[in-house]
Amino acid sequence: MTDPAIAPADAPADALSGVQSRIAHAARIARRDPGDIALIAVSKTHPVEAIVPLITAGQRLFGENRVQEAQAKWPALREAHPGLALHLIGQLQSNKAEEAVALFDCIHSLDRPSLVTALAKAMDKAGRHLPCFVQVNIGAEEQKGGCAIGDLPALLAEARAAQINIIGLMCVPPQAIEPAPFFALLDKLAADHGLDGRSMGMSDDFETAVMLGATHVRVGSALFGARA
Repeated sequence: MTDPAIAPADAPADALSGVQSRIAHAARIARRDPGDIALIAVSKTHPVEAIVPLITAGQRLFGENRVQEAQAKWPALREAHPGLALHLIGQLQSNKAEEAVALFDCIHSLDRPSLVTALAKAMDKAGRHLPCFVQVNIGAEEQKGGCAIGDLPALLAEARAAQINIIGLMCVPPQAIEPAPFFALLDKLAADHGLDGRSMGMSDDFETAVMLGATHVRVGSALFGARA
């Protein structure tokens, strides 16, 4: 049986329509406006040939995990298809801050003071001040990036002092555990700190995330099919 969270690779328009419908349904259950939820098509590891059909189908917001991979794909894509937006959803090394600021429109993985410093410097140099999410290590997992919950107030204060536009929080819940409590916790943390954005939910759980307050969902396999 085919996993319903994984799209057939040859049906991008149907896959996009299906994900949009599922977002709208989850939003209605939660008495939310579906228009308040941004769908980020996660194109990491997928070639240009797989991305263009989704653009043709109407998708305009995409997410990449690595600066170097995005540099190889997106300048030409954006020249050929004006009006696209690109979000960095993966970990960012401080020494790649200038390249990230030049290429992306939003960063979801601000998670440490050294990156605050690097991004503030890069944004000032470029005259380009990107909105950012602070990534929270919501499950306290040693192997994952993200700011510890206890360190969040200090990091937010440092980012705001550096005049970085923090628009929300981002998380990746632990695998193989019910994600709802983690989404609910991120929603509470964002509310406690006066932040509107919640970047949470992927192909397997974006409907749950929408019902628990997600403003940005990051969907890959349900749109592109399984990665090789």
